[in-house]
Amino acid sequence: MNRASLEKRPDEVAAMFDDVAPKYDVVNDVLSLGQTRRWRRIVVDAVGAVPGQRVLDLAAGTGTSSEPYADAGIDVVACDFSLGMLKVGKRRRPDIDFVAGDATNLPFEDNSFDASTISFGLRNVNEPKKALAEMLRVTKPGGRLVIAEFSSPVVPVWRTMYTEYLMRALPSIARKVASNPDAYVYLAESIRAWPNQDGLAAWIAETGWQDVAYRNLTGGIVAVHRAVKPGGHPAK
Repeated sequence: MNRASLEKRPDEVAAMFDDVAPKYDVVNDVLSLGQTRRWRRIVVDAVGAVPGQRVLDLAAGTGTSSEPYADAGIDVVACDFSLGMLKVGKRRRPDIDFVAGDATNLPFEDNSFDASTISFGLRNVNEPKKALAEMLRVTKPGGRLVIAEFSSPVVPVWRTMYTEYLMRALPSIARKVASNPDAYVYLAESIRAWPNQDGLAAWIAETGWQDVAYRNLTGGIVAVHRAVKPGGHPAK
C-alpha cells in the first residue's frame, strides 16, 4: 500500500475529523494504551519553548497538544483544518488561540514563530513536503521544528506484532469506543503507509531544514524528529 491509495480530498479528511472530534482525545488514550500523553510531554520538552516565545502547533485538533505551552505562559497558536476539532478545543480552552488553516497554505506571515511543531498529523496531509516547506516559511531563522509521528518499530518481531494490532485490533477497539470507526481504519492504514524514520528525515532535509535528527519512542512505534531553520541563531 502507498500514500496515493489513501489520498482523500482535504474536505473529506476534515469531515472525518469533525465527526470524531467529541471523543477524539479519549479514544486516542485507549488506542495508544495510555502512551499518547507521554509522547506529547516529550514533544513539549523537545520544542523547549519559554515565555516570550511564540509556538505554532499545527494539526492541533482539540488543542490537547497546545495546552502545556499555554499553561507555561507561552504564546501558542493551535492551527487545524477541522472546524469541529477547533470548536471542541475552543469550548474547553478559550484562552488558547485556535486558528483554522490548511497545512499546505498556512495563514501566517513569514518568520512568525520561534518553533513549529506537529504531532500525529503530518501523515494526514496530502502533500506533507509542502506542509514542511510552509512550516519552514513561517518559522524564524534559527527556529526549531519538532514532529511526532507514528513510525516503524526497530525490532522486526515487534514490527510484525504492531502491524497486526493496527490492522486487526485497532479497528475492533475503535468500533466499541469511537463515534466513527471507519475513520480509525483510515488512520491505521495511513500509519502503515507512512515512511520510516530515515524516510521522513530525508523529506525534512529536502524541504530546507538543517541539523535533522530523530529519537525513537516505544521501540520506534513513534519517532520525534527535530530540525532547525537555517540562518540566525537557534532559539533559546
